[in-house]
Amino acid sequence: MRASRNVFVVAAVIVVLSLIGLGVYQWRSGEAGLPSADGPLATSEPSSEPATAEIEPAEPDWCPAVEFISVPGTWESAADDDPFNPQANPASFMLSITRPLQQAYDINHVRVFTVPYTAQFRNIQTERGRAEMTYDDSRAEGTAKLAGELRFVAQTCPSTKFIIAGFSQGAVIVGDVASKIGNSEGPIDPERLLGAVMIADGRRENGVGVNPGAEVGGVGAEIVMQPLQGLVDRVTPGATMTGPRPGGFGLVEDRAFEICAPDDTVCDAPKGVGNAIDRAHALIAANGNHAMYATNPAVIPGTTTPEWTVGWVQNVVDSL
Repeated sequence: MRASRNVFVVAAVIVVLSLIGLGVYQWRSGEAGLPSADGPLATSEPSSEPATAEIEPAEPDWCPAVEFISVPGTWESAADDDPFNPQANPASFMLSITRPLQQAYDINHVRVFTVPYTAQFRNIQTERGRAEMTYDDSRAEGTAKLAGELRFVAQTCPSTKFIIAGFSQGAVIVGDVASKIGNSEGPIDPERLLGAVMIADGRRENGVGVNPGAEVGGVGAEIVMQPLQGLVDRVTPGATMTGPRPGGFGLVEDRAFEICAPDDTVCDAPKGVGNAIDRAHALIAANGNHAMYATNPAVIPGTTTPEWTVGWVQNVVDSL
């Protein structure tokens, strides 16, 4: 009996970890040669004006009023993808947000940049999974690239402000960087961050950040799974469940938006379960809506997640 219970718990862990890693969103539905923190993509340097008697040096011509930085979920990006015209996964959920923004604004006003990172989640249960980068390494790569892009543009373009947004693994990355910024430990000053949008954040907590949608009673899977790290290590080595973010979102709390679909186990995992068996039952029961954010009417009543996000960004940009 004890053996069967252990098997059940491991199975539950596999289900939840698969969802955390499942940034693949089967929603069917840019610019090359621009400067970026990665360097090689900057094949054409912005022209510099002749020296003048100005006290302050002029910003490069390409500096935008706002940079919107997107971080896709697992399997929705690649380390060598084009940040201005992503091609790694045509079904990437974040394209439902970035493409409308690119169509609405000239790149010199709103620069839309998609972080190119490996975006994988090693799972030793499958042959493909065993060949992939670990969650910890993928997340660290995405975090470093997001921070690098913010730092590069902030230093090059002193008047540019920023919006960051991500889905699933990308939401965890965005939330982590937003937390650092809000606690004055990030790559840019808090006042330069106009907002952060986390969609299906595995570290989400109720009462931390702003929830623009339906109320959810659970918390992020990385919080629920933290006490089960030993089991996690057996299923997906290199996937650290980091729990809640120390300090929350600090000074950017009022503009850190946490969007979560009810019963999405990644961000709405059941909490307060007394033992591993009951917790496993609850997690499996909550397995539901991670792949339905484009159309799910229960997430933000009266609209969809992409429509709300694009509309919010436009309101912020147009009010500057």
